[in-house]
Amino acid sequence: MCGIVGAVARQDILPVLLDGLRRLEYRGYDSSGIAVINDGQLHRTRAVGKVRELEKALAAEPVQGSTGIAHTRWATHGVPSERNAHPHVSTPVALVCNGIIENHESLRRAQLARGMTFQSDTDTEVVVNQLSTFIGEGYTLFDALRATVALLEGAFALVVMSLDSPGMLAGTRRGSPLVVGLGEDEAYLASDMAALVSVTRDFIILDEGDVVEIDHGMVRITDESGAEVVRKVTKSTLSAGAVELGDYRHFMQKEIFEQGQAVSDTLEGRISGEHLLEQVFGPEAEAIFDATRAVQIIACGTSFHAGLVARHWLERFGVPCNVEIASEFKSRPHVVPNDSLVVTISQSGETIDTLGALKHARALGFGKSLTICNVAESSLVRESELSLLTHAGPEIGVASTKAFTTQLTALLLLVIALGRRANMSEVEEVEIVRELRALPARIENALLLNDQIEAIAEQFSSKQHTLFLGRGMHYPIAMEGALKLKEISYIHAEAYAAGELKHGPLALVDGDMPVIAVAPNNELLEKLKSNIQEVRARGGRLLVFADLKAGIKEDEGVQVVHVAPVNDLISPIVYTIPLQLLAYHVALIKGTDVDKPRNLAKSVTVE
Repeated sequence: MCGIVGAVARQDILPVLLDGLRRLEYRGYDSSGIAVINDGQLHRTRAVGKVRELEKALAAEPVQGSTGIAHTRWATHGVPSERNAHPHVSTPVALVCNGIIENHESLRRAQLARGMTFQSDTDTEVVVNQLSTFIGEGYTLFDALRATVALLEGAFALVVMSLDSPGMLAGTRRGSPLVVGLGEDEAYLASDMAALVSVTRDFIILDEGDVVEIDHGMVRITDESGAEVVRKVTKSTLSAGAVELGDYRHFMQKEIFEQGQAVSDTLEGRISGEHLLEQVFGPEAEAIFDATRAVQIIACGTSFHAGLVARHWLERFGVPCNVEIASEFKSRPHVVPNDSLVVTISQSGETIDTLGALKHARALGFGKSLTICNVAESSLVRESELSLLTHAGPEIGVASTKAFTTQLTALLLLVIALGRRANMSEVEEVEIVRELRALPARIENALLLNDQIEAIAEQFSSKQHTLFLGRGMHYPIAMEGALKLKEISYIHAEAYAAGELKHGPLALVDGDMPVIAVAPNNELLEKLKSNIQEVRARGGRLLVFADLKAGIKEDEGVQVVHVAPVNDLISPIVYTIPLQLLAYHVALIKGTDVDKPRNLAKSVTVE
């Protein structure tokens, strides 16, 4: 959610700022704005809606400048409106902010008592007012930012500029990402490297609590204590084309069809011959895995579903595992198992609930931590002793697809590492590695169902509700299928363990309620067939994704999409593909915004 871009150069930086905002559109937002300094004047333009609305406003009243900041906002305090859009201004300062200022109410009361005024309903405006106050007292922009941050509570990233320092930007991060981009006689600040890949490959990733000041040729950083520090320069491997559509209609479509390659990239260098290369988890991996007796998985949304599948895998091979939603983890007491490994899962590595839960787990006395993440420079990677990157490449669509399948792939590698210390045999390890090597081809085969699923999707155009059913480790896959459908088509969809039908959900079944079942050919198939009969007996209409050898045949009220036979262990990954395709095509028919569904954000950096 929210996106920040800032630039200092010797030429007009408006094109850079707008390009950066476009590249951050995937994060989810409801308004946007831009402010530049030119000839001693501060020019600000804001608009509700997509970046194209901001571009229209700028075309009507053109501005230019060599120092500027820009922002896409996802509303937390105050409705989406032009007055609440960033940048906020309190002369001579302009500011953009990602995150939440938790003590904004007390700061607002104090500022009102001093006669200050407010033009928005946001929590952020207290920050720009405080900066303006300090600068009026003679502080430099950098020192004013340091003094202001000391008064703030919450999780945020800030970038500020001032008419008193026209060729300079300052920024800070606390719980929300911020990077410095290094150019030739110019410098940038952004919440995401993707915003700047068209102008630089060289980045500095700021640490928690850092405050930074940039001009054309200077970067100055102090840490949380105020000591001046040097942070290493990281060269990004992200290509500008990686965040472009190419020949695809939507980013979600592109990312669904990239999954075979993404899984292949995730496996590259991690397996050799028929065995896992354990050192890919980090230099301390062997010692940490040797000491691990239980696993605590913490994640949100789609990543939580990946964790639920991993619990089935881990416990199959004798490794105790608990899985919890990150936002709930801090909300209850815990009995901490001895020698437990905390595993966090996140596409962005910046999910604030997951970061907070990891810190809470440490405070409770949980053991070492490992993160499975798609972003090498993210906070979760830096906060964890071990990490395994998913190599999914940029995922722009808000509804996660390739991040999920690569997370499952990475988790299966973790299952090998821990399972062979429990009751996994060498024969079983070899079998899993062989299946992982075949997985990209299995995914490509599942993608061939696209045309059949597109035709079926027409049946959902008038539906308001859908049930998803699964058993065992395919119950989380049913949950993920339901999440995808509700996220992008706005059809109310719920998943149930199929055995729970008779305990309540059967009351919902009728001819207008489609029921979707995930039916691989495993030891639970016969029980699932009984559940399917329960639906049929009550007039329900079924769509079944079934193994070719499962023996489930089409009949009145039963439609079957046959999935090629696949090893049971990797079947959750393969059966995810047709459910993604179904959600995508239903959303197309319903005419929703597939890549940026309403009210949702890609990277959730507020609690």
